[in-house]
Parts: sequence; C-alpha cells; structure tokens
Amino acid sequence: MKKKAFWGILILALALLLIYAPILILAAYSFTDATSIGFHGSFSLQNYITLFTTPELKDMIIGTLILALAVALISTVLGSLGAIGAFYSRNRSRFILGTVNQIPVVNADVVTGFSVCILLVVVFGMSKDSFIPLLAGQVALCAPFVYLSVLPKLSQMDPSIYEAALDLGASPATALWKVVIPVIRPGILSGFAMAVTLSLDDYFVATYTKPATFDTISTYVVNATRGAQTSVKTALWALSTLLFVVVLLLVLIGQRGGKKQERKEAEA
Repeated sequence: MKKKAFWGILILALALLLIYAPILILAAYSFTDATSIGFHGSFSLQNYITLFTTPELKDMIIGTLILALAVALISTVLGSLGAIGAFYSRNRSRFILGTVNQIPVVNADVVTGFSVCILLVVVFGMSKDSFIPLLAGQVALCAPFVYLSVLPKLSQMDPSIYEAALDLGASPATALWKVVIPVIRPGILSGFAMAVTLSLDDYFVATYTKPATFDTISTYVVNATRGAQTSVKTALWALSTLLFVVVLLLVLIGQRGGKKQERKEAEA
C-alpha cells in the first residue's frame, strides 16, 4: 500500500513539475535583463517598468481587462439564468438544453470565432469596430462554462425551497433572489472567474471578431513574438508572471471561501 502511495505521489509531482516549471522559469527570467530565455542575465526590474510605462502595453492590458469583465458579467447572467431554467424544466427540456449547451464547450474555438464573424459581420453587416462581434463571440464561448458551473450547485439544492418560498407569499423574483441565488452563489462566482479566464485566454474568437486597431493580450502576444522589439517581448514575461500570480491568488481566495461556506453549512 505504501509503495502504491509512493508511486502515486511521484507521478503527481512529475506532472506538476511539467506544468509549473515553464511558468516558474518564465517568472524568474522576468526579473532579469536577459534578452532571451536560456541566456544569463543580472537582476533587473526593467521588464516591469517597461510593462507599466509603455502606452501601447498599458492600453492593451486595460482594454483586455475591461473586455474580460464585460464578457464575464454578461456570460454569468446568461449562464446562470440558463442553468436555473434548465433545472426547473422537465427532464426532456433539461436534456435538450444540456445538449445544446455542450456543443460550444466541445466545439473548436476557431469554429466558434469564424461562425460568429460570418453571422454578424457578413450576414448582418455589423462593423467589427462596434466591438459587438467580439463581445458576442466571447460570450458564446464563456456562457456555456458558467452554465456548467452553476448547474451542479442547483443539483445539490433542495428544489422544494423555491416552492416553499412561494407558498409563504414571496413573489417568483423575490424567491429567486433571496432563496435560490444565495445557495448557488459559489457556482456563480466560480463561473464568473472561469469566464474572465477564458476571455483573457481567448485567441481564435478575438482574431476573427476584434477591430483592426484593438488587441487583446493573446493576440498582442502572438503578434509581438513575430516582431523584433526585444524590450516588448521581455516585458510580456512580466505580464505573464503577474497574470499567474493574480490567478493563483484568486484560486486560493476561492478555495478559502468555499471551505468557510462548507463550514457554515455544516454548523447550520
């Protein structure tokens, strides 16, 4: 038994090493003046200074964050309402909604981006400069994942509490807001965080739907790596490090909040 546990821990450690070693190496080099990974460099904060003082990089980061928050907000509302509607629907309707929601999840991002571009830009004649195709494309990408985050929390909930609230005189909107939403709040927050991450990570949908003068972090990184601006390339190491740290903190906060919620439920 101990031998099996040892091999299990060893395999897990190797897997984690393969996943996190490149990120840690990138983070280490972001604090040096090396022009390429693999070359020796002395300690320097120049990459972080360049990141926060270059107008082009600042505009790109701010624009990407605003887009990610807008997409996450819309996706969270749509995905949560879809999950609640599916949960209180009949089995057949729930199955159909779940199947339809699963298609964008397993579908390739490049297909989603190209399809949204054809529909909105070519068929309906919308301008990419309006940001509507970009926003719609990323919402179509993120909302199904919010649905999948919220639905398990609904399944863990006693479905009769909503009906009990109605019997006690609450309106449907009040019962939804005061009874259902607090129960599924962890799933909603998890879906919101996932939507933000997916928006930040998206490349293919943004490539087909974004305005020509606008770049997200993903599209900017791909274009920058093809150029010869060494200072910009190395500043992106700093950006990657900061993103990793922020995501790590959000995960830790979410885990701690989840444990507190479980403790409160156990005490209740």
